[in-house]
Amino acid sequence: MDATAARARLRRSKLVLGDIRHQQNEFFEKYNPCPIGAIAYDLDFYSSTASALKMLEAGEHYYLPRVFCYFDDTIGTEMELYNDYTGERLAINEFNAAHNDIKLGSAYHLLARRVVEPWYHKIWICHFFKHNRYNDFVSVELGSRDA
Repeated sequence: MDATAARARLRRSKLVLGDIRHQQNEFFEKYNPCPIGAIAYDLDFYSSTASALKMLEAGEHYYLPRVFCYFDDTIGTEMELYNDYTGERLAINEFNAAHNDIKLGSAYHLLARRVVEPWYHKIWICHFFKHNRYNDFVSVELGSRDA
């Protein structure tokens, strides 16, 4: 990747490069981002995914109550044969087992569609159950869908 060219195209974002093990400790302090609502994990391995997931422990004020998460290596092909005990899926399962109040799960609203695109299986939703805004009403009232 041409990092200089990529940075030149950014207007409101920052490109942060580096080992995730080092970024996880200083990212929030250094960049103080707005509350995060979506994360794309393109980490390929168990170890880097496990390190990146630790960033979800930073504190609720850094996240929306529910965060869309994309994991690129949770499905694979007949060559990878990913399962719940390897790679990104293992890191996710261990994270869930270690946390009572933060959980990653499938995006069932996508998987219930009439046509299910393969990438829908790579979308997970992170719920921050103890988030102070978790119980805020976010649905559309019946009869007000046109509003």
